Amino acid sequence: MMVKKVVIPAAGLGTRLLPVTKEMPKEMLPIFVKNEKGETFLKPILQVIFEDLYDFGFREFCFVVGRGKRAIEDHFTSDHGFVEFLRKRGKDGLTEGLEQFYKKLDSSTVIFVNQPQPRGFGDAIYKARSFTGMESFLVHAGDDLIASDNNDHLKRLLDAHKKYNGHVTFLVEEVKDPTKYGVIVGDEVDKGIYKVKEVIEKPSKPPSNLAIIAIYLFKPIIYNAIQNIKPDENLELQLTDAIQNLAMQNSNIFAVKLGKDEKRLDIGTTDAYKSILQEAPRDI
Repeated sequence: MMVKKVVIPAAGLGTRLLPVTKEMPKEMLPIFVKNEKGETFLKPILQVIFEDLYDFGFREFCFVVGRGKRAIEDHFTSDHGFVEFLRKRGKDGLTEGLEQFYKKLDSSTVIFVNQPQPRGFGDAIYKARSFTGMESFLVHAGDDLIASDNNDHLKRLLDAHKKYNGHVTFLVEEVKDPTKYGVIVGDEVDKGIYKVKEVIEKPSKPPSNLAIIAIYLFKPIIYNAIQNIKPDENLELQLTDAIQNLAMQNSNIFAVKLGKDEKRLDIGTTDAYKSILQEAPRDI
């Protein structure tokens, strides 16, 4: 794998899910999953994302967290003492999933970087520059999950990034209401792959229905682009502005569309989270 490092921004305030997200990070909200034995239980969506990326082959992770996100650091720190506590009380059936999770943590490099103020997705990524250095890296939002066979969406993303020597490569999906998302303008250069000319954040008159999913591959040039943009009216640095900055320089920017059998699971709003909980448990 040419890309080894993953940055997972999980510092957002989750205001659209208040009051539950006042103290609990939205990325730690649970979803139903089903194991190989057919047993159904709950896992934080952030753990499911981490385990998907681990199973794909990634071993170096940087979580960008904000104030009040201590629950993320605690959850992603192995607690073998708790496993032993459960065993001594005859609750072996509860330990299997935790042990598997901790083995993955123990065989990974996991660091936490703090974003003290909620200054936007672009700023969160910029905080990870000392972790990624001069390497290409994957960014995976902590509240977006893609349901696909064998993580095929990640393979297609990496393949396109390599084939077209992308400076930025990311996933997109067709949506009914593009005004709620960042959208792209571009030309299809291969089936489901677009050369991006322009990105527009929440357009009132969308030029396309291809919405950006917050799963990206970046070369380090993205950091220069983030430095070159100005904060928006909320004093936040928007990643789409940085990508548009690169697009204006004719950089290699590509988008990979989700397949028909692939689905984005987003916990960004109450309705979206409700729909996830109402679906059949996700196989793991």
